Amino acid sequence: MLHAAELVEQATVRAATEDFGADTWQEGLEVLVHSYNSEASLNELGEQVVHDQLVAFLANRLQVEACYRRHPDIGDERVETPLFGLGLPRTGSTALSFLLAADRRRRSLRTWEANEPCPPPETATEHSDPRIARTQAGLDVVRALFPDFTEMLPSSATGPQECLLLMALDFRSMVFEGYGAVPSYTQWLLGCDMVPAYRYHQRVLKLLQWHCPPRRWWLKSPAHMASIDALVAVYPDARFVMTHRDVAEVLPSLCALKEALVGPLTSNMDTAALGRRESDFWCESLRRTLARRDAFSAEPEPRFFDVSFARLQQAPLDETAELYRVMGEVLDDETRAHMAEWWAAHGARRATTPPDSPRRHAASYGLDPAAVRARFAFYHRRFGIDDS
Repeated sequence: MLHAAELVEQATVRAATEDFGADTWQEGLEVLVHSYNSEASLNELGEQVVHDQLVAFLANRLQVEACYRRHPDIGDERVETPLFGLGLPRTGSTALSFLLAADRRRRSLRTWEANEPCPPPETATEHSDPRIARTQAGLDVVRALFPDFTEMLPSSATGPQECLLLMALDFRSMVFEGYGAVPSYTQWLLGCDMVPAYRYHQRVLKLLQWHCPPRRWWLKSPAHMASIDALVAVYPDARFVMTHRDVAEVLPSLCALKEALVGPLTSNMDTAALGRRESDFWCESLRRTLARRDAFSAEPEPRFFDVSFARLQQAPLDETAELYRVMGEVLDDETRAHMAEWWAAHGARRATTPPDSPRRHAASYGLDPAAVRARFAFYHRRFGIDDS
């Protein structure tokens, strides 16, 4: 059993400080711990992984607050017109994230600094920081424990990471679903005030860019769609890129990803329940995002831009160049060369990946492709997604 008070105590010992800053994190932690204890059916490995992750998030928050106390001028930093990647999971959003992170004129959240944001990174050592090696060692452990999961997603210590890890410091984040089934926590998350999570998200970005510009961020997580109104409240000048794909292909692939990650941590993997939860969550998330998109439609400058999964797979550099064009930006030769280099390396890795396993089939998760397409017809019609 997990106990919130014990987790907090261990984090304060690790961080050698007790000040967590604003009192916005406690409720999420309590709801989350109860959900893990009562719903996740964690096995011994799962209990250890969840315990260690929760203590790490708490310790990171403590260290962020300690850094702000020593350097209050960090709060004067400005996060300038961030670009957020949205769209359903398994729509090419991670590949696009790596491509855009190849642009040295834009700041991305790198895995090593998302895992250990303190001390704040420095430009002089951002490519030699010892946290890079520690993070890579951790990724190697993850690859050993979850080989099926790591085959499905590109990752590296210096590559871009989903900014859900920053929201986890306020314990209002979908990242916790990656360690076990927590449906009551997810339901709480859909109804709670997410503004504090985005304020803390911004607080960490300011710290990360303080001595390590640039200040134009590229950030990404599909889960932002569920809380997009709160995101806009904190980042009123944000712009968005949505990736698109047939949802009947998305959901089985996403469920396979979740099964590969959560399966080794639980003694009860209910794949049909997983399919229902994912379908419900992403349907609601899309509806919230499209409502926000409609609210922006009267503005003179576009705030949303679209990328096709199919076109990104077929011609990644052309599709990315088109994205730059419609955003009013220039894809220079140097950046295009960096993008081509990453895609070539990733393509070689994907060529060695085993073909889809049977568990990726829709029926494995209680999903009927025709029923999925009917439920998500509002989305397919709007973006002209071919679901034949």
